[in-house]
Amino acid sequence: MRVLQLVSCRGWSSDAYWAARATRELERRGHAVTLGFRAGTEAKVIARARREGVSRVTTFAFAGGLRPHADLADVRRLAALLPDVEVVHVHRGKEHWLAAVANRLARAPRPLVRTRHIAQAVRPHAANRWLYREATAWVVTVTEAIRRQYLAAGLLPPERVTALPGGADTEAYRPLAPDPATRARLGGDGAPLVGMLAGLRVMKGHGVVLDAAARLAARGVRPRFVFVGQGGMEASIREAVRRAGLEAQVAIVGFVDDVPRALGALDLALYVPVESDGMSRVVFEVLAAGRPLVASRVGVVPEVLTDGVDAALVPAGDAAALAAALAGLLADAGARARLGRTGRRLVEARYSGARLAEALEARYRALAAGVPA
Repeated sequence: MRVLQLVSCRGWSSDAYWAARATRELERRGHAVTLGFRAGTEAKVIARARREGVSRVTTFAFAGGLRPHADLADVRRLAALLPDVEVVHVHRGKEHWLAAVANRLARAPRPLVRTRHIAQAVRPHAANRWLYREATAWVVTVTEAIRRQYLAAGLLPPERVTALPGGADTEAYRPLAPDPATRARLGGDGAPLVGMLAGLRVMKGHGVVLDAAARLAARGVRPRFVFVGQGGMEASIREAVRRAGLEAQVAIVGFVDDVPRALGALDLALYVPVESDGMSRVVFEVLAAGRPLVASRVGVVPEVLTDGVDAALVPAGDAAALAAALAGLLADAGARARLGRTGRRLVEARYSGARLAEALEARYRALAAGVPA
């Protein structure tokens, strides 16, 4: 099939990643997918998408807000592209509206698909009722909770909105033997290494991890912790590490080039945001990499993971519970290995990129053939 995906973000984000991952997986299945980005994002977005394996790229203005001149040019360009594709798949409000208008003006409109990546309810005002009920053929959500928001708003019938969590690349993210050089760069020594891959932002839960680390240290349990990522909270997190007296145990290393190898160096991985994190792609990457995971019960986590089977689950923001879970797993190598194996099997069976592409392909074909949802 010939598919046009559109994503208007200014920087690399979960929706850009999802679009790139879906594009690559669909291409693996033999489809021709073009990914349209905002012009001027070559360094921040397009280059990252190409590293994910995206080969066909085009750009649009995707100007912020209402910009009649730029928006009209984008609509005209989209209308001209429609005859060459069978499905249009959008990821944000800007391109959703532009594609809907282009479809409205086209002689042969194409099925319009929207993925919703954030847990923020869509208001059911008149414009959105038209956009979703009349102009959009199918909506994909990255969690079941987001799907329920659409149903509660009355914007779509159940058969036209589907939750498709996951999408990890199980070829890139696979169980790897720990690399001593990578482990050393992450601050690992002889002690167990606990890692968290997340932007340095308030909601990601770094403070909860430091609180748990201090509780463990008071009990004589002193693993190494590594925070992989960057963000505006780096200075305050470093100060919190200093105040807690954890400088010898906690490393902040910024971005890493080889995430699968970094995951392979960890004894335990953490995903502990204090509120819903939308797509939560790192959850599926950790599981695909066969690493044992401790995760907060937020967003997609309680929907797809079972405590003690696929991961160790703890209440969001509960440092005492996190410390207890870490202590138990750090003392039980067998339990860590078991969680790593079951997590990998779960992703392979239900949440791989290949499974995501399979589900998209099936619905794309039905929509292109005029089969109603």
